Amino acid sequence: MRATVRHVADGTYLVHGTNTNWVILTEGDAVTLIDTGYPGDRAGLLASLAEVGSAPEAVTAVLVTHAHSDHLGSAEHLSAAHGTPVYAHEAEVPHARRDFLHQVTVGQVLRNGWRPGVLPWAAHVLRSGGTADVAVTAPRPFPAPGPLDLPGRPVPVHTPGHTAGHYAFHLPGKGVVVSGDALVSGHPTSRTAGPQMLTDMFHHERATAVASLDVLATLDGDLLLPGHGPLHRGPVRDAALLARERAQ
Repeated sequence: MRATVRHVADGTYLVHGTNTNWVILTEGDAVTLIDTGYPGDRAGLLASLAEVGSAPEAVTAVLVTHAHSDHLGSAEHLSAAHGTPVYAHEAEVPHARRDFLHQVTVGQVLRNGWRPGVLPWAAHVLRSGGTADVAVTAPRPFPAPGPLDLPGRPVPVHTPGHTAGHYAFHLPGKGVVVSGDALVSGHPTSRTAGPQMLTDMFHHERATAVASLDVLATLDGDLLLPGHGPLHRGPVRDAALLARERAQ
């Protein structure tokens, strides 16, 4: 499946896969990869690395915003094939190992099947390998808080609710916030454009997810790179507050 690579800031690329995004941070040919798309996005993921002048073996680390299948799809592949470390919040590490699964269930999808876009989205999930086993054998918790010693120097920001260990990443020197699924700008199951939360069925704890928008509103930046939807330009604070207002 094809992926579209967009250069959004120095050494920073937002990549649109099939209904999901990942982010590439570069220093020379070394790379930090934030999320990896669906399993079916693997060819697009590898092509996106080549397009920015890198390669799978040059990926210094995979950072996981959260361990849903549409973000974790090729993390274990990179780890097994190239020894790439996979990092997640300590609460998300067992989720990435699939000790448990906090993800929308078939029952929830069927109960919401009357909503516009839900059934076509579900069919896409099946085509993209969304039900495949994407467990990571040895995910690691992030080291101490603060900028990570990786290409791009991302700063992890705990934004729970979508999952217990959901993380966003702040690139303060570039005015960039990588928001994962804590704050998106579109989704096939939504008829709203612009900053928003995902549909309720996708969140492990909705009230906590709403509260995490306040955390995102404290981050200084004017480029929002979401887990779903297009790049959003404008103060991240305003985007987070608009999503909070829409969630009421």
